[in-house]
Amino acid sequence: MLDKLELDDLLPFVRKYLKEKTFFSFAYLGINLLLLFVIVVKLVLLVQSEGNRSLDSAITHLSIGLAVAFALLPLHEYIHVLAYRSQGAKNTSYDVNLKKFIFMALADKFVASKKEFLNVAIAPFAVISLVCLSALLFLPGNYFYIALGTLLTHSAFCSGDFALMSYFEFHKDKEVVTYDDVANKVAYFYAREKRAD
Repeated sequence: MLDKLELDDLLPFVRKYLKEKTFFSFAYLGINLLLLFVIVVKLVLLVQSEGNRSLDSAITHLSIGLAVAFALLPLHEYIHVLAYRSQGAKNTSYDVNLKKFIFMALADKFVASKKEFLNVAIAPFAVISLVCLSALLFLPGNYFYIALGTLLTHSAFCSGDFALMSYFEFHKDKEVVTYDDVANKVAYFYAREKRAD
């Protein structure tokens, strides 16, 4: 057994593996900083071309995007469940800890390999980001900022997904599998050294 993760105490795990120097931790930071940079540049250019009145409208629309991202949380978790099922999981469920703002999809006793788990972890980020990026091309005026606000906020909400992917990369020298024990609210990670071919 490599690790035993208490599902009600995910935040230390998330912080730890987002700080590790892995592709996924850098990608998470880079994506969020890039989106924040784009928003700031767009707002500065907007003020320069149209003045403060347009800024108020743009910020209102960004705030709507924030609300949309919260509304998408059930869809985010449902996409995880669909991804789990596509990998062969049968007993899927959801769990929420509102105090700690933790939402999760679980696959009870389903042993997932690195490849299977990465597919599950990345699915909501990929689907929702693609929809938001597509919307950016078609939304007129300040409605553009709704999609941009949704994209930034949802990307930030994916911290747990990116931390788990970072965990697998951090242990890339091993063959790692994971499974959830829903009744005991624990996720287990088992590993063996990679065999030389």
